[in-house]
Amino acid sequence: MRVRTDQSSYGVRTVSQIPLRDTWLAAPEGRPPSVTLTTQSGLTAHSRLAAGRLPRAAPGSVTAATRQVEGAVTEATAKALGIKAGSVVHVVSGVRAGSGLAVRITGIVRPERPSLAYWASEPDLTSPEYFRDGIIDPRYWHAALMLPPEAGPVIPGVSPKTEEFWRLAPDTSGLTSAGLPALRSAVASAEHGPGLTALTGAVSPVLTVDSRLDTVLLDVDSLFASVTPVVSVGAFGVGTVAAVVLLMAGGLAAARRRDELALLRARGASVRGVAGRLLAESAVSAVPAAAIGCALAVVLVPGQALTPSLLGAAATAALACAVLPVRAAVPHRVPRLHEARADLARARPSRRRTVAELTALVLAVGAVVALRRRGADAAGGVDQLVSLAPVLVGLIAALVLGRLYPLPLRLAALPAARRRGATGFLSLARAGRAPAAAALPLLALLIALTTAAFGGSVLTGVTHARDDAALRAVGADAAVSAVETLPKGLARSVRAVRGVTDVAPVEQHEDLQVLDTGTDATDGQSVTLLAVDPASYARLARRTGRGAFDADTLVKKSGSAGGDGSSALPAIASPGAAKRLGSAVTEVDEPGLSLQVEVAAVRTATPALFGGDFLVVDAAYLPRHADTGLLVTGASLDARQLRATVRAAGPDLEVRVRTEARASLADSPVQTGTQRVYLVAVAAGAGYAALALLLSVVQAAPERVALLARLRTLGMTRRQGRRLLILEALPQALLAALGGALVGWAAIRLLAPGLDLTPLALSDAAGAGPVRLRADPWSLLLPAVAVVVLAAGVATVQAWLSTRRGATTELRAGGPR
Repeated sequence: MRVRTDQSSYGVRTVSQIPLRDTWLAAPEGRPPSVTLTTQSGLTAHSRLAAGRLPRAAPGSVTAATRQVEGAVTEATAKALGIKAGSVVHVVSGVRAGSGLAVRITGIVRPERPSLAYWASEPDLTSPEYFRDGIIDPRYWHAALMLPPEAGPVIPGVSPKTEEFWRLAPDTSGLTSAGLPALRSAVASAEHGPGLTALTGAVSPVLTVDSRLDTVLLDVDSLFASVTPVVSVGAFGVGTVAAVVLLMAGGLAAARRRDELALLRARGASVRGVAGRLLAESAVSAVPAAAIGCALAVVLVPGQALTPSLLGAAATAALACAVLPVRAAVPHRVPRLHEARADLARARPSRRRTVAELTALVLAVGAVVALRRRGADAAGGVDQLVSLAPVLVGLIAALVLGRLYPLPLRLAALPAARRRGATGFLSLARAGRAPAAAALPLLALLIALTTAAFGGSVLTGVTHARDDAALRAVGADAAVSAVETLPKGLARSVRAVRGVTDVAPVEQHEDLQVLDTGTDATDGQSVTLLAVDPASYARLARRTGRGAFDADTLVKKSGSAGGDGSSALPAIASPGAAKRLGSAVTEVDEPGLSLQVEVAAVRTATPALFGGDFLVVDAAYLPRHADTGLLVTGASLDARQLRATVRAAGPDLEVRVRTEARASLADSPVQTGTQRVYLVAVAAGAGYAALALLLSVVQAAPERVALLARLRTLGMTRRQGRRLLILEALPQALLAALGGALVGWAAIRLLAPGLDLTPLALSDAAGAGPVRLRADPWSLLLPAVAVVVLAAGVATVQAWLSTRRGATTELRAGGPR
């Protein structure tokens, strides 16, 4: 890994906080501010002047005994402490008793890109921090004073605790997962190994190396370990669908050339010769295609290891080359003079096929049971059988459907035979007389649709989890909160912000202790009291789906009185709080808050609070009521205008926006890449389904066209011919679409308990429950409907083109049959 020189810096700084003795500086609780002196290099390149000029010092003019130097502060520091360009602040010296250092602030700077390493390395560089040493100690400001690099010698004369530093920002632009082991070893060597020894010998014996990369690498390892099993499910699904489509293409090609190969064997061609000829034919197209695919993968995804790409391309080419020779040569091991019809409706499965299907069934059951019992994680690795569970479920369903497929054809053909028109009967008869190889597209379609539905449901589960996490974090579309109380009139100003449709004010009191029912002691667990406006808060709870209630629930009821005769406040309680309070009236007596409450309703969640027990009461009944937060509703609210409005109302106000919280939940490249894998799974599943359908139509096109030409010579009109081709293509497409949707839904229901999507959905899963699969109607129905529409569309185009040709062209001697 290289170093980003534009974000790296060096200099000298004080380690301990140094107090300032100027009484005109801001001291909200009476304690003067403290500072850190630093000579961090590169200030000119990383800031813009807001006022004054940058500090400077002549080389060699500053020593440890210097009494005055120039310095600069950021805009945030100047605003908080009341500093202006030209101000002089006096630093108390811990070395020279009775004297200090005067720092003339010559410039106020505005940081450029404060989120990058130059400014983010120390929290007090860009803005001051509000400190409190102890619980009862007064709070005070702590900021950074930036001196020119030439003023570095003065810092040891101010504080005995100083350090020279080199902050090296890593350049991660070329870093990939393949380089993580080498980076991990290099970081360990620099911190505690031979690298540290070399550095201390070259720089200083007391040099220390501290890197946050080791923590980052541990987090990445943990994330990879949790995400890899989830990724493998999608990757195995895409790979299996591709292999099934290749096998289907080879099977259809072998079925189309069955008569040709039988004739070659009857004339003396050997099985090896036939297989070699077919292998050469397949290699002509498969090998260049695999090479082009490998080259595209290397170009489109640079920086990755070349070996997996080569192995994948080689395996694909080998499968594509071998499937046709094997599929064609095995049935022709013995020359056959005549073969009986292998109609789909009359075909009987062989014993070998039965054994193979039972084996696949056992594997599918084992994969589903293993996934439901222990999840997709195999001790941080990948369990191939478990990863194939969705595909195996689709495979078993396809095999069952293939066995049942002839039954509906026979049943549908019976009433069609009694009708006067011939089109319906002919279409069903044609579908039933299709060769047994015609069931291969059904197998490919079902597996492809199952993969697409499963991948789409994974993405839907991730989306819902992130939406719910963002809602729990904010409470509404936006939230405004204060350290103490909100300025008066802020709610009215927020309602005027563009896009805001509703505002729910909340007064929040945390860490309230309540007595257990029938005892005189607390159980050590606190309750949060939420005083709300019942009407607006009820609308918010109903809209967000978090503890919906009727506003009248919080209205006082006559006859509900406390021990002193005053009426108790009805409250909506969490289950834990309700269990402790019971049905009796409970008194809450805290400093500045004294009231009696009784539980009127129980809800498991509420918008204003995520986690912990709560009580929701009507704010109108609280003495000295003052709102501490606002929950803002507005799907298209203007976040910039909202922040400007809140900023103008007063300091120490925080604004959180749900869309921004939602975007921050997927900040990891690993999560983004995993989500792309499932996007590819959905697209590949739908694409391979369309490809399987098109291949089946193209394979049967010559025979269909010849049949239509014969029927036209018998008097069938063009309109009837077109209808015949369309109806003939629909049974298999309809069956595949319906079966794909049902199998996808069943696979999701079967596998959901064992697949935890939390590592994929949330960057920080702390406090979040497991994220499970949920069936997505669009992912189930859209690919299925697309298959039917595509089948009908292709059949329509084929019928239109076929009926425009002359019958003599299709029936000429030597033409296709």
